[in-house]
Amino acid sequence: MQRVLFICGQNRLRSPTAEQVFSSWPGIETSSAGLKNDSENPVTPELLAWAELIFVMEKRHKAKLAEKFKASCRHARIICLDIPDIYAFMDKDLIALLLKKVSPFLAKH
Repeated sequence: MQRVLFICGQNRLRSPTAEQVFSSWPGIETSSAGLKNDSENPVTPELLAWAELIFVMEKRHKAKLAEKFKASCRHARIICLDIPDIYAFMDKDLIALLLKKVSPFLAKH
């Protein structure tokens, strides 16, 4: 089982969409979190330790993750998707973009 974590700013639109889209893939276990203090599900060291593969939506998220949680994410591969905060939750264009950008990194199903 590949454990995949999706991270954005507030865990309200992009990362929960990604979590939902990939949650039904065989062999993939997903979670999502946000880097801001008022996030729906804030990033924690425990969540980072759980993840084998971490996707961040923007470069600034990767920088903030390294700054705040450097020791907690040394073991995981972190990939920046470069997806701007312009999409609604479960937006069809966001889903298509996630499928295109994330799929190549996931275990074949």
